[in-house]
Amino acid sequence: MARMQDPTPRLITQSAELAELCDRLRTEPFVTVDTEFMRERTYWPELCVVQLAGAQDVAVVDAQAEGMDLAPLGDLLADPAVVKVFHAARQDVEIFLLKFGAVPTPLFDTQVAAMVAGFGDQASYDSLVRALAGASIDKAHRFSDWSARPLSASQIAYAAGDVTHLRRVYLSLREKLMKEGRLDWVAQEMDALLEPSTYITEPSEAWERLKPKSGNRRFLGVLRAAAAWREAEAQRINIPRGRLVKDESLAEVAATAPETVEQLARVRGVSEGFARGKSGVSLIAAIVEAKKLPEEALPLPLEARKGAGASPALVALLKVLLAASAEAHHVAPKLLADTEDLERLASESEPDIRALSGWRREVFGADALALKTGQLALGVAGRRVRLIRTE
Repeated sequence: MARMQDPTPRLITQSAELAELCDRLRTEPFVTVDTEFMRERTYWPELCVVQLAGAQDVAVVDAQAEGMDLAPLGDLLADPAVVKVFHAARQDVEIFLLKFGAVPTPLFDTQVAAMVAGFGDQASYDSLVRALAGASIDKAHRFSDWSARPLSASQIAYAAGDVTHLRRVYLSLREKLMKEGRLDWVAQEMDALLEPSTYITEPSEAWERLKPKSGNRRFLGVLRAAAAWREAEAQRINIPRGRLVKDESLAEVAATAPETVEQLARVRGVSEGFARGKSGVSLIAAIVEAKKLPEEALPLPLEARKGAGASPALVALLKVLLAASAEAHHVAPKLLADTEDLERLASESEPDIRALSGWRREVFGADALALKTGQLALGVAGRRVRLIRTE
C-alpha cells in the first residue's frame, strides 16, 4: 500500500472554517474521527476538541471556541455516503449522540475490526499504528487538560496524529478483511454500535452494574431504587455518580434502608450536610417508596435469572472449544463469547446470546451446541486441540 501524504494539521476556531472543511470532507469515501473530552468532574462528557481527517485535510476543531457552530459536523456525521472511522468508538459516539441526537452512520470501528482480523482482544491504537502504519504514538498529551485554552502547538500535533495514523490503520484493516471475506462480520458488529440504546443508561437498570451477590429481594429492591435515584440525580446535577454517593456507601444505604436524615447521616461515607440537603431528602423518599413495594414487584437476584447453575466442568470444556475456535479462525476469543455467554450455553438449551447468531454461530456457536449434545468431542493433534465429529 502506497504511503499516504500527511497534510499539515489545521486548527479550526471559526464556524465558517468548519463549514468549509465539512463540505470538502463530504466528498470523501471515508473520514477518520476522534475526540478529546473531559469527564472527571461531570456526568456528561464535556466535548473539547474534534479531530477530522480526509485525503487532503487534517483538522483539529476547537469545539469550545467562542461562537463555534458544530451543525456542519453533525451533517457530516449523518451523511450516508461517507464512512466515519473511529478507534474504540463508544465514548466518541456517545458524545455525538448527546450533541446531535443521532449516532454517526455509516460507522467503522478499527478496534472491533482488529479483533475480527486476529489482532487480539481490544487491540490498542498504539499497537495497530505500529503494526499497520509503521509509526509510533507520542503519549505526552494523553492526560492533557483539553478544556484549557489556548491549545498548544504540541497538543494540536498530538490530537492530529490520532486521525492521521487512523487512515492507514483503516485502509490496512479493510484490505485484510476484504481478502479474508470478513467485512460482513465487521458490519454485523457495527449494528450494536449504531443502536442509540447502547449509549443510554436507564436509571432503573443502574443497580445491575453493581453486581450484588445478595439473594435478599427486599435489599435488592432498595438497592435498585437507590441506584436509580443516584443515576438520575447525577445526570441532573451533572457530576460523576461516584462523587454523589460511592458504590460502597450506596450498598450500605440499601442494607440499612434509612428513613430519616439522622439514619442516612450515620451511613459510612455519607455526610450530615448531604443527608440534610436536597439530594439526601430525595434519596430518603426513594428508599421509603421502595420499602412499600410488594414482594412480586421486587427484582430477582442476578444469579436467579440465569436459571439452574452451570456445570463448572462443562463451562471449562466450552472455554477450551472457544480458545480452539478463536485460534483456528484467527479471531479474538472475547469477540466470540464472554464468560456469561459460556455459562448460559452450559445451563440453557439454546440461549439468546450473541455467540449463537450471525458469523459467531458459524465459527463457534454451532460447535458449542454440538459439544453439549455429544455430537462433537475434543482431542489433541500435535500441539493443537482437534474437533472430532461423533455423528
